[in-house]
Amino acid sequence: MPRRLAFFLLLLLLQTAWSQTDSRKWDGLAHDGVHDPRSPALRRLQEPREALRHLPPDGAGNQVQWVEAIERGAIVPRTSLDPERSLRTLDTEVYMNADGSVPIVRFPHRQHTLWLDCSNCHEKLFVSKSGANRISMLRILQGEQCGLCHGAVSFPLTECARCHNTPRTPENVARARKQNRAE
Repeated sequence: MPRRLAFFLLLLLLQTAWSQTDSRKWDGLAHDGVHDPRSPALRRLQEPREALRHLPPDGAGNQVQWVEAIERGAIVPRTSLDPERSLRTLDTEVYMNADGSVPIVRFPHRQHTLWLDCSNCHEKLFVSKSGANRISMLRILQGEQCGLCHGAVSFPLTECARCHNTPRTPENVARARKQNRAE
């Protein structure tokens, strides 16, 4: 009986491992269209599958839930090249797109400041003043404003509902209008 039990437990373990097989696909460095496949230095680089497979999966973009990876402690990004500089997170939300027809954009500062110091975006990309920034989907799609990261290192711009994420209720519209008035 113990032998049968051991066999059963082994099958259960294998079934669990097979059901958790990572189906994410990453191009190898020699086939990604960025790296020179003839370069002898290529074999010194870590392949994306090896680097990313242990991180929480996402169904879009580079297929990693980066904020979840930080929150789980799977990665600990440096806040700066300066080891003395400490991380300053901001846990506020900005509501935008008060007058559009699509859902309102709720921008979460916390998820961004887990990665980036405020100076990465302010004052070059965005002015730190309510109503001072005219966000434009055209500019974002051209790789400016939010499009500098989204579509490159963060989830792609085809994931509309991740940004346009707040129902267009009267209170949310009022909140967005209030936040977007120039002070």
